[in-house]
Amino acid sequence: MALPIRTLTDAFAVAPQLSPDDMQAVAQAGFKSVIINRPDGEGGAEQPSSEEVMAAAKAAGLVIEYQPVISGGMTEQDVLRFKELLGRLPAPVLAYCRSGTRCTHLFNAANQV
Repeated sequence: MALPIRTLTDAFAVAPQLSPDDMQAVAQAGFKSVIINRPDGEGGAEQPSSEEVMAAAKAAGLVIEYQPVISGGMTEQDVLRFKELLGRLPAPVLAYCRSGTRCTHLFNAANQV
């Protein structure tokens, strides 16, 4: 199965929920970093934990950050932290949440501050 990635720029893309098993494919697709914007437990018990995904990402050679953002509750601090992460993480960066929409909104907001 191909990764459900939506490219926004040459240096940034978004995806819906990813699993630990996806991290090797993310690295093989050329990404250097991952940002997790989905809070642990948001999707119930079947959602992989950030800890599990982070371990798999590191094993695949990726830099990874956990920045949980509540759906519909994005704050200015969330935007500023996201902008900071984009400024220091190796590109290209892949961010994911439940559907990719939250990450897209964070990206657009970060580019306006």
